[in-house]
Amino acid sequence: MSVSTAVQIKTAETKTTKIALTVNGQVQRLDLDLRTSLLDALREHLHLTGTKKGCDHGQCGACTVLINGRRINSCLTLAVMHEGDDIVTIEGLGAPGALHPLQAAFVEHDGFQCGYCTPGQICSAVAVLDEIRRGIPSHVSRDLVAAPAISADEIRERMSGNICRCAAYPNIVAAIREVAEGGRK
Repeated sequence: MSVSTAVQIKTAETKTTKIALTVNGQVQRLDLDLRTSLLDALREHLHLTGTKKGCDHGQCGACTVLINGRRINSCLTLAVMHEGDDIVTIEGLGAPGALHPLQAAFVEHDGFQCGYCTPGQICSAVAVLDEIRRGIPSHVSRDLVAAPAISADEIRERMSGNICRCAAYPNIVAAIREVAEGGRK
């Protein structure tokens, strides 16, 4: 292709839309490129940087947030798909001096090393405890009709989508188990 041909090619205009996202209980109005991931909307447009960009392919879980109480990798979903949904990030779970029970348990049990994966781990753990409370079985549940056990195997299976490169897994499981067994409220 010659330089003159390249100049003649018209570039596509970026399409944007105005949306309202409910994030951590507050309605946020944004004008976004239709292709903006929820992760980029949270970090780049709303400046909620607790949610981390790890792999940007849905493989590590660092970007996990809660949407309508269910965990989701925010790098794999478009922001425009979540208008009307209730989105909760790590910033919405607790605050200094008023930590969510899982945040406090992670601190007490050293459920983090570098801390990069911790926001995603905690958001995922909130959903894990809700799944167990609602009786949703996992791959390792022995009885599909009975309430799932609060065991290390059950917690590890449910948290398997969240990678910790520092290998704090035993501490993460201990923190989740403490909260699941009622040690923190």
